[in-house]
Amino acid sequence: MAQLPPITISTLDLARLEALLEKQPDSDTVRRLEDELDRAQVVAPENMPGNIVTMNSVIRFSMAGGETFTKTLCFPRDIDGSKEKISVLAPIGSALLGLEAGQSIEWPGPNGKTLTVTIAEVKYQPERAGDYQS
Repeated sequence: MAQLPPITISTLDLARLEALLEKQPDSDTVRRLEDELDRAQVVAPENMPGNIVTMNSVIRFSMAGGETFTKTLCFPRDIDGSKEKISVLAPIGSALLGLEAGQSIEWPGPNGKTLTVTIAEVKYQPERAGDYQS
């Protein structure tokens, strides 16, 4: 896989994600998300650049091959069967976290296939909207 791009995470998301991960059984997905959190630049929510994917952001992104999706990056508790939501514990969800618009990442996907994801736009970001409770 290619070198991983830099990522940025808010202190609030970091605390919530660490609490979530403490309750999860060990798995490749959990370890990858832990690795992402370990390498992230961490900033206060009010200092988060508006083009970064944070928890509860609505993102437009594309996969290799050109297919484009618009999804909300959610905590597992917020997944309600909606096709517009993706869990941070899903391989693609943990790949999206912390990226900025224009960045791409290669990430292990289901069945050992490598996924390439490119962020086209952060349509909504709670921090940009001043919503620190989501």
